[in-house]
Amino acid sequence: MTRILLIEDEPEMARLVASNLARAGLLVDVAGSIDLAREVLRTARFSLVLLDRGLPDGEGLSLLPDVRATQPGAPVILLTAQDRLDDKVRGLDAGADDYLTKPFFTDELMARIRAALRRPGGEAAAPVVCGRLSFDLQTREASIDETPLTLGRRELLVLEALARRVGRVVQRDALLDAVYGLDDEVQPKALDAHVSRLRRRLNEGGAGVMIHPVRNVGYMLKAL
Repeated sequence: MTRILLIEDEPEMARLVASNLARAGLLVDVAGSIDLAREVLRTARFSLVLLDRGLPDGEGLSLLPDVRATQPGAPVILLTAQDRLDDKVRGLDAGADDYLTKPFFTDELMARIRAALRRPGGEAAAPVVCGRLSFDLQTREASIDETPLTLGRRELLVLEALARRVGRVVQRDALLDAVYGLDDEVQPKALDAHVSRLRRRLNEGGAGVMIHPVRNVGYMLKAL
């Protein structure tokens, strides 16, 4: 699951970036201050952190030790209006992995996110194959017999979580964490509805897989 923490205090900027990332199929949580970010960092596991430097309660760089302590291995991309060379050098020397100055284009941000998430050495993980279904963990694209499978964002997040543990039970709480952000309102049967829609799309496409429910535990993806 690709879950991103966006630490940004400007509401309109946060809304725009979070919306664009969500359209790309990513799960995004937003924190608008250092104190809130520290709390969120302790409650969830993130694949990447987008960090603004000018936060209302201090310098964003002060959060880098917290990120490294709570999110080992998660890259940090600084998003800031501070565009002087010495600002960039200070940010990178403080431990950030990349630096993007405002204003920026969404395509460039997405490219930098993809680059930051690549494994060291540039060797991509092999796609997960189950039945006739293939799921690329790098691009987060699904296909059946090489024909692309188009899914809604939540259904894609469910499939990603199941594909990462194919043949094993994924607990319900883990699926909820994978599909919903910390501020999302989750209806009691919402997850089951997403699983049902995903199951229907896989069956319609002849994926040769089943999503097996394990009563009171969770779901498991396996080949027929």
